[in-house]
Amino acid sequence: MQYIQRELQLSPYRRGFHLITNDIIRALPELATLQQGLLHVFIKHSSASLTVNENADPTVRGDFERFFSRAVPENEPYYQHNDEGPDDMPAHLKASLLGSSVTVPVTEGRLNLGIWQGIYLGEHRDRASGRTLVLTLHGR
Repeated sequence: MQYIQRELQLSPYRRGFHLITNDIIRALPELATLQQGLLHVFIKHSSASLTVNENADPTVRGDFERFFSRAVPENEPYYQHNDEGPDDMPAHLKASLLGSSVTVPVTEGRLNLGIWQGIYLGEHRDRASGRTLVLTLHGR
């Protein structure tokens, strides 16, 4: 069994949901050598998230942002943690709802995603810096 682990530094993204599948694939040329295995992707931040969803129609990503902005609004009077602005606590809540990692099967040198699936970065801050992912690939 082979294990590869590396960090991937993403450039800053604007607030919203962004497909990062190709960034991850480019960072792991070893992926092509595996017959079967797993890729685990973890984000080292508490105000951004990862999820797998629709990769073809960009309106889905806009709908995701509108839904989460409405479900977890800014400037609620009960938020105590707002040191970094009105998007601070909502960003943490959105990240917890969506999660900090995804695991994808690897089959015959490729991510075994559905035909219309991709890996999203959920950027929940208005002015975020680049994000760091830990990519752990294992298999044979």
